[in-house]
Amino acid sequence: MKVETSKGKTEVSVRLTGLAPIVSPQTVVLILGSFPGVKSLALGQYYAHPQNHFWKILQAIWPSSPLPLANEPFAARADWLLHRGLGVWDVYAACEREGSLDSAIRDAAVNDFAGLELPRLGAIAHNGAESFRHSQRVVDAFAAARPEPSLPIPVYKLPSTSPANASWSFDRKLEAWRDVFVRHGIA
Repeated sequence: MKVETSKGKTEVSVRLTGLAPIVSPQTVVLILGSFPGVKSLALGQYYAHPQNHFWKILQAIWPSSPLPLANEPFAARADWLLHRGLGVWDVYAACEREGSLDSAIRDAAVNDFAGLELPRLGAIAHNGAESFRHSQRVVDAFAAARPEPSLPIPVYKLPSTSPANASWSFDRKLEAWRDVFVRHGIA
Protein backbone atom coordinates (compact mmCIF):
# COMPACT_ATOMS: atom_id res chain seq x y z
CA MET A 1 0.00 0.00 0.00
CA LYS A 2 1.31 3.46 -0.87
CA VAL A 3 0.94 6.15 1.75
CA GLU A 4 1.64 9.85 1.27
CA THR A 5 3.40 11.38 4.24
CA SER A 6 2.87 14.87 5.64
CA LYS A 7 6.04 15.96 3.79
CA GLY A 8 4.63 14.88 0.41
CA LYS A 9 6.78 11.76 0.07
CA THR A 10 5.26 8.46 -0.94
CA GLU A 11 6.21 5.45 1.17
CA VAL A 12 5.35 1.84 0.58
CA SER A 13 4.19 -0.16 3.58
CA VAL A 14 3.87 -3.91 3.46
CA ARG A 15 1.10 -6.03 5.00
CA LEU A 16 2.71 -8.04 7.80
CA THR A 17 1.36 -11.09 9.60
CA GLY A 18 2.14 -11.73 13.27
CA LEU A 19 3.30 -14.85 15.08
CA ALA A 20 1.24 -17.75 16.43
CA PRO A 21 0.33 -17.65 20.12
CA ILE A 22 2.40 -19.50 22.69
CA VAL A 23 -0.26 -20.79 25.07
CA SER A 24 -1.42 -23.97 26.75
CA PRO A 25 -4.35 -25.03 28.94
CA GLN A 26 -2.00 -24.28 31.87
CA THR A 27 -1.59 -20.59 30.95
CA VAL A 28 -2.35 -18.42 33.98
CA VAL A 29 -1.06 -15.05 32.75
CA LEU A 30 -1.33 -14.12 29.08
CA ILE A 31 1.21 -11.49 28.05
CA LEU A 32 0.08 -9.43 25.08
CA GLY A 33 2.37 -7.24 23.04
CA SER A 34 1.21 -5.05 20.19
CA PHE A 35 2.91 -6.60 17.14
CA PRO A 36 6.32 -8.26 16.65
CA GLY A 37 9.22 -6.05 15.64
CA VAL A 38 11.21 -6.51 12.44
CA LYS A 39 13.81 -8.78 14.08
CA SER A 40 11.13 -10.93 15.76
CA LEU A 41 9.26 -11.38 12.48
CA ALA A 42 12.44 -12.23 10.60
CA LEU A 43 13.40 -14.90 13.16
CA GLY A 44 9.84 -16.06 13.93
CA GLN A 45 10.50 -15.47 17.65
CA TYR A 46 8.87 -13.23 20.21
CA TYR A 47 11.04 -10.44 21.59
CA ALA A 48 14.07 -11.32 19.45
CA HIS A 49 15.70 -7.88 19.52
CA PRO A 50 18.72 -8.24 21.84
CA GLN A 51 18.05 -4.87 23.53
CA ASN A 52 14.46 -5.76 24.44
CA HIS A 53 14.21 -6.44 28.19
CA PHE A 54 11.48 -9.11 27.94
CA TRP A 55 13.66 -12.20 28.34
CA LYS A 56 16.02 -10.49 30.79
CA ILE A 57 13.09 -9.55 33.03
CA LEU A 58 11.69 -13.07 33.00
CA GLN A 59 15.09 -14.56 33.80
CA ALA A 60 15.44 -12.13 36.72
CA ILE A 61 12.03 -13.25 38.06
CA TRP A 62 13.01 -16.94 37.87
CA PRO A 63 16.80 -16.87 38.42
CA SER A 64 17.00 -20.51 39.50
CA SER A 65 15.51 -21.71 36.19
CA PRO A 66 18.01 -20.89 33.44
CA LEU A 67 16.38 -19.54 30.32
CA PRO A 68 17.44 -21.32 27.11
CA LEU A 69 19.98 -19.22 25.24
CA ALA A 70 18.94 -17.07 22.29
CA ASN A 71 20.95 -19.26 19.89
CA GLU A 72 19.10 -22.42 20.99
CA PRO A 73 15.86 -23.43 19.21
CA PHE A 74 13.09 -20.99 20.10
CA ALA A 75 10.83 -23.92 21.02
CA ALA A 76 12.94 -24.33 24.18
CA ARG A 77 12.13 -20.73 25.22
CA ALA A 78 8.47 -21.29 24.43
CA ASP A 79 8.44 -24.39 26.66
CA TRP A 80 10.22 -22.41 29.39
CA LEU A 81 7.40 -19.82 29.29
CA LEU A 82 4.66 -22.42 29.34
CA HIS A 83 6.19 -24.23 32.32
CA ARG A 84 5.87 -21.00 34.30
CA GLY A 85 2.18 -20.56 33.52
CA LEU A 86 2.80 -17.84 30.96
CA GLY A 87 1.40 -17.37 27.49
CA VAL A 88 2.50 -14.85 24.86
CA TRP A 89 0.71 -13.35 21.90
CA ASP A 90 0.03 -9.98 20.35
CA VAL A 91 -3.05 -7.81 20.09
CA TYR A 92 -2.64 -7.43 16.33
CA ALA A 93 -2.80 -10.36 13.92
CA ALA A 94 -1.67 -8.27 10.96
CA CYS A 95 -0.89 -4.68 10.09
CA GLU A 96 1.02 -2.40 7.78
CA ARG A 97 4.16 -0.95 9.26
CA GLU A 98 7.57 0.30 8.27
CA GLY A 99 10.18 -0.41 10.96
CA SER A 100 9.33 -1.67 14.44
CA LEU A 101 7.72 1.25 16.25
CA ASP A 102 4.12 0.95 17.45
CA SER A 103 3.49 4.49 16.23
CA ALA A 104 4.07 3.26 12.65
CA ILE A 105 1.32 0.59 12.81
CA ARG A 106 -1.45 1.19 10.27
CA ASP A 107 -4.56 -0.71 9.21
CA ALA A 108 -4.24 -3.26 12.03
CA ALA A 109 -6.44 -6.34 12.43
CA VAL A 110 -6.97 -7.60 15.99
CA ASN A 111 -6.33 -11.27 16.84
CA ASP A 112 -9.18 -13.70 17.58
CA PHE A 113 -8.93 -14.00 21.35
CA ALA A 114 -12.24 -15.82 21.66
CA GLY A 115 -10.61 -18.71 19.78
CA LEU A 116 -8.10 -19.35 22.58
CA GLU A 117 -9.02 -21.99 25.12
CA LEU A 118 -7.35 -20.97 28.37
CA PRO A 119 -9.32 -22.55 31.23
CA ARG A 120 -6.84 -21.41 33.92
CA LEU A 121 -6.46 -17.85 32.65
CA GLY A 122 -6.16 -15.58 35.67
CA ALA A 123 -4.86 -12.34 34.17
CA ILE A 124 -3.95 -10.49 31.02
CA ALA A 125 -0.76 -8.44 31.12
CA HIS A 126 -0.29 -5.90 28.34
CA ASN A 127 3.33 -5.22 27.42
CA GLY A 128 3.02 -1.49 26.81
CA ALA A 129 0.45 1.18 26.00
CA GLU A 130 -0.37 0.22 22.41
CA SER A 131 -1.39 -3.28 23.46
CA PHE A 132 -3.33 -1.92 26.44
CA ARG A 133 -5.45 0.30 24.15
CA HIS A 134 -7.36 -2.88 23.25
CA SER A 135 -7.70 -4.26 26.78
CA GLN A 136 -11.49 -4.05 26.96
CA ARG A 137 -11.90 -5.70 23.57
CA VAL A 138 -9.64 -8.57 24.66
CA VAL A 139 -11.46 -9.06 27.98
CA ASP A 140 -14.84 -9.00 26.21
CA ALA A 141 -13.66 -11.69 23.76
CA PHE A 142 -12.57 -13.98 26.59
CA ALA A 143 -15.77 -13.34 28.56
CA ALA A 144 -17.92 -14.15 25.53
CA ALA A 145 -16.02 -17.40 24.96
CA ARG A 146 -16.58 -18.73 28.50
CA PRO A 147 -19.59 -21.03 28.87
CA GLU A 148 -20.62 -19.77 32.31
CA PRO A 149 -20.49 -16.31 33.83
CA SER A 150 -17.26 -15.74 35.69
CA LEU A 151 -15.43 -13.03 37.55
CA PRO A 152 -13.81 -10.38 35.38
CA ILE A 153 -10.29 -11.18 34.26
CA PRO A 154 -7.78 -8.79 35.84
CA VAL A 155 -5.95 -6.69 33.27
CA TYR A 156 -2.58 -5.03 33.80
CA LYS A 157 -0.78 -2.35 31.82
CA LEU A 158 2.90 -3.20 32.25
CA PRO A 159 5.77 -0.97 31.18
CA SER A 160 6.92 -1.88 27.71
CA THR A 161 10.05 -4.02 27.56
CA SER A 162 10.97 -2.35 24.27
CA PRO A 163 14.30 -0.53 24.02
CA ALA A 164 12.22 2.48 22.90
CA ASN A 165 10.86 2.70 26.48
CA ALA A 166 13.92 4.31 28.01
CA SER A 167 11.93 6.30 30.58
CA TRP A 168 11.67 3.19 32.82
CA SER A 169 14.81 1.64 34.24
CA PHE A 170 15.28 -2.11 34.06
CA ASP A 171 14.73 -2.37 37.83
CA ARG A 172 11.42 -0.46 37.69
CA LYS A 173 10.20 -2.65 34.82
CA LEU A 174 11.27 -5.78 36.70
CA GLU A 175 9.40 -4.72 39.84
CA ALA A 176 6.17 -4.05 37.93
CA TRP A 177 6.33 -7.33 36.01
CA ARG A 178 7.24 -9.40 39.08
CA ASP A 179 4.31 -7.92 41.04
CA VAL A 180 1.78 -9.23 38.50
CA PHE A 181 3.25 -12.73 38.50
CA VAL A 182 3.37 -12.85 42.30
CA ARG A 183 -0.26 -11.72 42.51
CA HIS A 184 -1.27 -14.67 40.37
CA GLY A 185 0.85 -17.26 42.17
CA ILE A 186 3.31 -18.06 39.42
CA ALA A 187 6.41 -16.33 40.80
